[in-house]
Amino acid sequence: MRLNPVPARTGLAWVQSGVRTFLRQPLAMGGLFFMFMAVVSLLSAVPLVGPALALMLVPAATLGLMAASREADAGRFPMPLTLVTAFRQGPQRSQAMVVLGGAYAGALLLLMLLAALLGGSAGAEMTDGEMTPEAMRAALAGGQLWWLLLLYLPVMAGFWHAPALLHWHGVSPLKSVFFSFMACWTNKGAMLVYMTGWVAVFATTGLVLSLLAGLLGSAALLQVVLYPMVLLMAAMFHTSIYFSFRDSFIPDDTASPPPGDAP
Repeated sequence: MRLNPVPARTGLAWVQSGVRTFLRQPLAMGGLFFMFMAVVSLLSAVPLVGPALALMLVPAATLGLMAASREADAGRFPMPLTLVTAFRQGPQRSQAMVVLGGAYAGALLLLMLLAALLGGSAGAEMTDGEMTPEAMRAALAGGQLWWLLLLYLPVMAGFWHAPALLHWHGVSPLKSVFFSFMACWTNKGAMLVYMTGWVAVFATTGLVLSLLAGLLGSAALLQVVLYPMVLLMAAMFHTSIYFSFRDSFIPDDTASPPPGDAP
């Protein structure tokens, strides 16, 4: 695999591809994302080890949603088993994905510990699963959340393409994180446009819903509709991740094609 530098405007194409592919298979893509969220919520409720296990699943689930996006982009209906694609390529790839998941969970838990240390009582509330508006305002006012978001950026870049590199191209966990970071840095302009585009999509959706609630004179309607719409937007966002990976790497002419997923 070789890095493929792309112009900044490609980030907008990734957003458009994600939205278009999701609308092509909304039931499948939305259903798979909701399944992932349900599993994460159940695991997070397990005392002590639950949150760490939920974080460990994120790279594997990301790979599953990327595989579903690839299926939908090819005009096929992604089946529920697509979500566990990461564990259907043999024990070696499965073990490597577990290692990658452990590294991701460790990095996130370290950042949450840092939040508790930097944010005092607000940081502690942010890490116990009960993030209140008061804690959020305190973290924003104190600047702790902004520092954490800044620290999370290299972690996000390192794990952005890593699951796909590991599963589809047999790259080791450590190298996959390195190559993912380098790909995000090489295409930082496109990634910035991509993230800005999704912020605009979320903000526009929220504004439209607020205007509709105001016209109808029902704040309760906004509360009922807002959460499902946020989940649908998040499903669209995850659908688009595959396209950022597809365009960021080029297989070498001498390399064998990526292995197909296990039936």
